[in-house]
Amino acid sequence: MDLLRYSASRFPAAHPQLPFRTPLRRRFVAVRSSLSLPFPEQKAKYYSELEAAVDVVERACRLCVDVKKSLFSSDGRILEKNDQTPVTIADFGVQALVSLEMNKLFPSIPLVAEEDSAFLRSNNLVGSVVDVVKDKATLGDEVTEDNILKAIDRGGKDAYVFAPEPATYWILDPIDGTRGFVKGSEALYVVGLALVVEGKIVLGVMGCPNWHEDCSDNSIIGVQENQSSRSGIIMVSHVGCGTWTKRLSDILSNESPHTWTRCSVDSCQMVQGARVTIPESQTWKSLPLSGLFDAKTDSENIGEGNILLLSACCGSLCKYLMVASGRASVYIQGKKATSIIKVWDHAVGIICVHEAGGKVTDWEGSSLDFAADQTERRLIFPSGGVLVTNGSLHSKIIGMVSSNSSVL
Repeated sequence: MDLLRYSASRFPAAHPQLPFRTPLRRRFVAVRSSLSLPFPEQKAKYYSELEAAVDVVERACRLCVDVKKSLFSSDGRILEKNDQTPVTIADFGVQALVSLEMNKLFPSIPLVAEEDSAFLRSNNLVGSVVDVVKDKATLGDEVTEDNILKAIDRGGKDAYVFAPEPATYWILDPIDGTRGFVKGSEALYVVGLALVVEGKIVLGVMGCPNWHEDCSDNSIIGVQENQSSRSGIIMVSHVGCGTWTKRLSDILSNESPHTWTRCSVDSCQMVQGARVTIPESQTWKSLPLSGLFDAKTDSENIGEGNILLLSACCGSLCKYLMVASGRASVYIQGKKATSIIKVWDHAVGIICVHEAGGKVTDWEGSSLDFAADQTERRLIFPSGGVLVTNGSLHSKIIGMVSSNSSVL
C-alpha cells in the first residue's frame, strides 16, 4: 500500500473525563491506504481524515467477512448482550480495530461508539477478538489483550466528558444490523464511521460487505441467494464533495476494474408510489403516513393511494444507504416513548444522504441535534422520529405527518 501524508494532530490532545474542546491544528505522519478517493485533495478540507476512514472501514469489512465465514462453525462466536441483541466477535473486533487505528493517527480526537469491554471481560472472550484484529491492524504486535480492552473502552460510555460547546469526535457503529450479520446471507449489515468537527458532520464512510447489486423495485435487499452478485460496497461522503460508491469486492481482491460512482437520490416527486423503508421493529400501521396510504410489497401491483414498502432488514444505516444510492425514496422511523435513539445509528447516514441530494430531519422538520446529549454525545432526541428522504418529498411528508400524527 502507498504511504500517504496525514494529519495526526490537527486537534489538541483529549483526556478522558475532562471537558473536550477542539481548535484545529496540523502536523503530519504517514499511514496506509489501499485506494484513492474520487475527488481531488484540493476540494476536500478533510481529505486525509477521509482516506484514513476509508482504509480502516475497508479493513473492518475484511474482518467481518473473515469472521462470518467461521461464524456458524463455533457456538462461541455468537453472543447475546443484556438487551438480547445478538452481537458477534466481529462487532467487538471492528470497534477495537477502528479505535486502535484512529487513535494512533488522531490521538486528540475522541471516539463515540456502541460497545464497551464489560461483556468480553466477563466471558473471557478477549483472546478471540485479539485473534481477528491482529492481522488487520497496521501494527499487529501492538494488538495485545490489554490494548484491545483499552481500545474498545475508548469508545464506550463515560470514556469522555464533552464540554457544552460544539465538539470534534469520531462516531462509530461497528456493525449496524448485527441481527443481519448472524443470519448469514439473509440481511444487510453495515460498518459506519463519521467525523464530527465543531458540531458538524464533515465526512462519513459506510461499508456493506453483502450489498446486492440487483436494483429491481420489488427485490428484498440482501436476501438473494446468488452469492456472486453480492459484491458489497464502500460508500464515502465528504461535505461539499458528494457521495460516492465503489464495489467492495474489487477492493478486497486488490483489483480495481470499477471506478467510483457518484450517488444521487431518486427523482420521485409524489409520495404515492414512492419506495419507502421502515425499521423492522415497526409496522406501517404504527406510522402516521398509514392514515393516507396503504403499503404494498409488490411493485407490479401498486395502485392509487399506495406506497411500495421495501424490505431491508436489519439496522438503520442500510436504509440510509438505500436512500443515498437511489434505491429508496423515503426512510421513516418513529420514536417510541420507551426507545432511545443512538447517534451511531444515524450520523454517517446523514452526511451520505445530504451529499447525495437528500434531506434528514425529525418529524417537525428540524435538523437532528447531535449536541443535545451535552456531556457524552451518544443520544439524539428527535421530535416524533426521524425522516430521511430524497429531498423532493420532504416538505410534503412533513405536512402529512403533522396532519396525521394522531394515529400513533
